[in-house]
Amino acid sequence: MERTDRRLLGRARESEQMHDLLNDPGGPRLLLVRGEHGVGRSAFLHAVGERLRAHGAAVHAVDCVPGDGGRPLLLALRLVMALEESWSAEERQGPSAGPVSRALLAVDRRDQTAMEALLRAAVTRSAPAAVLVDDAQHADPESLAALSRIEWPRGPGVRLVVSAVRHVAPSAGGATTEGDRAPRGEGAAGIMDRLAGVAGAHIVVLTRLGADDTTTLVARWLQARPDAALAGQTAELTRGIPGAVEALLTGWTGRGDIRIADGHAFIAARAQVPVLPEDDRFVTELDRLDGPLRAVAAALSILGPLGRSALHLTAAWTGLSADAVSDGVRRLVEWGVVDELRGPDGTTVRGWTFRLPLTAHTVRERLSPVERSRLSATAVEAFWTDADAQHAGEEIPPASVLLDEASERAYRADRIADAGSLVDRERALAELTAAAQEMRPGTDDEAVLRWLRAAGDLTEHAAARDLVLQRYATAAYLACDYRTGRAVGESLLRNPGPTLTDLDLQEAACLVVAVTANERDWQAMSRLATTHWWDGLPVPALAKVTGQALALCHLSHWQEAAELLEQTETVWNTSPRARAAPGRFSAMADLARGRPEPYRRELAMHDAPELPPGKVYSLAGGMFDTLLTGYDLNAAKTLLETVGLSVHMLPPLSRFLFDHLTGRWDQALESGRRLLAGNEVQSTPVSDSSPLPARTTAILLARGRITGALQLVEGMRGAEGSPPQCALHASEAEVLMVLGDPDGADRTLRSALASAQAHDQIYGTDELWALLAEVAAEAGHTGEAMACLQHLGRIAPRTGTDRSRLLHLLASARVLRQETPDAARHNLREAVDLARTRGLPFETATTLVAAATAGAVPATLLHEAYDLFGTTGATLWRFHTRTALREAGLTVPGRTQATAENDQLLATLLAEQLTTRQIATVLRLTEDAVTRRLSRLFARTGKRSRTELVTAVLTDSL
Repeated sequence: MERTDRRLLGRARESEQMHDLLNDPGGPRLLLVRGEHGVGRSAFLHAVGERLRAHGAAVHAVDCVPGDGGRPLLLALRLVMALEESWSAEERQGPSAGPVSRALLAVDRRDQTAMEALLRAAVTRSAPAAVLVDDAQHADPESLAALSRIEWPRGPGVRLVVSAVRHVAPSAGGATTEGDRAPRGEGAAGIMDRLAGVAGAHIVVLTRLGADDTTTLVARWLQARPDAALAGQTAELTRGIPGAVEALLTGWTGRGDIRIADGHAFIAARAQVPVLPEDDRFVTELDRLDGPLRAVAAALSILGPLGRSALHLTAAWTGLSADAVSDGVRRLVEWGVVDELRGPDGTTVRGWTFRLPLTAHTVRERLSPVERSRLSATAVEAFWTDADAQHAGEEIPPASVLLDEASERAYRADRIADAGSLVDRERALAELTAAAQEMRPGTDDEAVLRWLRAAGDLTEHAAARDLVLQRYATAAYLACDYRTGRAVGESLLRNPGPTLTDLDLQEAACLVVAVTANERDWQAMSRLATTHWWDGLPVPALAKVTGQALALCHLSHWQEAAELLEQTETVWNTSPRARAAPGRFSAMADLARGRPEPYRRELAMHDAPELPPGKVYSLAGGMFDTLLTGYDLNAAKTLLETVGLSVHMLPPLSRFLFDHLTGRWDQALESGRRLLAGNEVQSTPVSDSSPLPARTTAILLARGRITGALQLVEGMRGAEGSPPQCALHASEAEVLMVLGDPDGADRTLRSALASAQAHDQIYGTDELWALLAEVAAEAGHTGEAMACLQHLGRIAPRTGTDRSRLLHLLASARVLRQETPDAARHNLREAVDLARTRGLPFETATTLVAAATAGAVPATLLHEAYDLFGTTGATLWRFHTRTALREAGLTVPGRTQATAENDQLLATLLAEQLTTRQIATVLRLTEDAVTRRLSRLFARTGKRSRTELVTAVLTDSL
């Protein structure tokens, strides 16, 4: 994964081809390496030279740079100088001047004939050697012409390898092939084409990287595995050109837009595409274009998606003639800046697109605000002209048809936002707000935010501005721009316009509290939980009470929230929409304190038909998260069916919790890492503020990622004033128990219970009491274990969940197995029946293992648990189940696979930096047994040290 790894990605075939050609005694003596700008020709040529030197060959490198083309015969001189040592001593020290002296004289006199004779002699009479000429497109035409007139017989001697840019065009299938897009005619480019046609010459074309190689390049550069979004966006913007990948990642990392979590890389939710700097290779290539060409390229960066109509629109903007614009586009194609897009017949040109999207973005962003506005206004007016003509019934084909019709809405909205006041304000405002409303939340929230920001700038009437700002604040919340959402929300509360109703201001109050929770600003949340803060605002009592109650819920001040809502019921219980949020907050406060009945009634969503869809969505999403935090999957599914939603329509946190419970742990880990890396979780007032890190920790533990689990717990531990984190403390205690630290687990559990008690919270403490009972029982403290069990028995009915009953059954079996084994086995059988009705794979598997190893159910059920652990990827628990199968005299299925899983788990524990003693504790083996397993692992993998083994784990090459 080292960024300095010299192995070239995606070039294995070309590398072997070049190696074979250069080492073939009868092979070609003139080889050309072609490829578009940034594709990696220089790196490839360097790798060729290193490989030749490693085999003892004589290698000379000659690099051409911009400006060489204006110095006639310079390249020829440098080639003669490079090969001087290969000439015989007699020739170098003969009666006449040596070849270098004569070459210098030829350059001074511009004697083409003399230089060609010297160059021909140098490459034909010298000893075997390889001369690597890089970036020959910058070389002087005279030298290239001389090379093209030399006869290059096959066989031993000087091998000349010339690298030069030749743009390649996408084929119909999306691959890249060398086409006839390079500029022909006079100059270096045309002569390079003639050089490629020399008899005996061989051409090696470097194409763009495929998707897999691009992803690997990103991983190598970042030293972390990119998630699908980062890999996909990189491939889309760079089209597999290595130089563009490096430029893009440099820009993102320089701005801190790449987030790393658990060895995986993610792009921040609001990350913008970087603008390439002035000294970037792609920018300097553009800057070499003349003024008219740069103007046409600038226009196409905005007008290009309009197809052929972009030509006359570009002419109107630049002031150039139509012929001049057409010629400019043709030259941009030749220069490799843009590509032609062909129609279905393969001959008609229907438009143009930038060869590299990253370049298009840079060109567009380098325009001045006035230029961007004018160009965008040109596109908008063209759209509106077509729309007006169609509305009037004119049978005229529209002039402005987007090349990609699927993106028309976004393109039009972007152009209107850039055009600003240069187009009709009212029409622009209407289109921007309509486009924002039509976009489903979670698809492109950043674009919606941009459109609404522009709409706010266009709004002239105060009444309309308040409505736009209201939508703008919501869009900022969805786009994870919490600072903007909080600022806009507070501005609405501090200076509410006359058009904002009490219900509108109630929504604004909830939004301000929600973004504060997402920022984890508990000091600010404490202020929002006071009556004093809300009394200072000119808003109705409904907004004040709702906002304060929500703040109290986020802080887990359940008793205060319940009392506030009880005292102010006449304020908020006036209509279905007014009571919707406060009613849920009241029920949530009752649930947290052990009164689940009101919350169960709210789950029926009787008021849904009288609420706006957005309100139903937010309320149902919050309740869905609460149910999944309490492991109540069946009730969560019923809730979604009631309101007509699906899991895929919910926010990322909801989908993560669902994937965790249903055993889709790979998907859960990917989304969980992304949310943790970017701090992009939209919080809901659940009974626990830490379900994301807690469930992620549980997955890491089950897969042997012990140290990673503990690091995650430490990084997500709440600051002073934060609400209880029952789930996170429970997960931490489980990790400590696996590591053989019962005292640490005991301290963690008691600290969490004390925090919950201080907040009058019962919901979520069942798992803490069950684990504490297990810790006490394992330590032989029977009295303490019984006390914990009795407390768990008292609160289990008050949580209102089957999860609590299941925990009580399992804990009682552990505590009572010595004194009353029959009762323990009965409880375990009941626990198995209950777990099967709940349908949670990991929960069912752990219950089956507990029951089977205690003799409460047939041992053959261990096979079912083994399979369930396999579906989730719980490799550590699967290892322990294999042990239980062998102890029960049962066959472990798939011996080869089991061995591979054992090796992977052992290597993972090494990668987690655990000592041999700790590994023995985790695997419940002796240290000698672990040492023997390590020896066999080294023998099977061929690794000689722990470092090599860990590297293999981190690079997925074990």
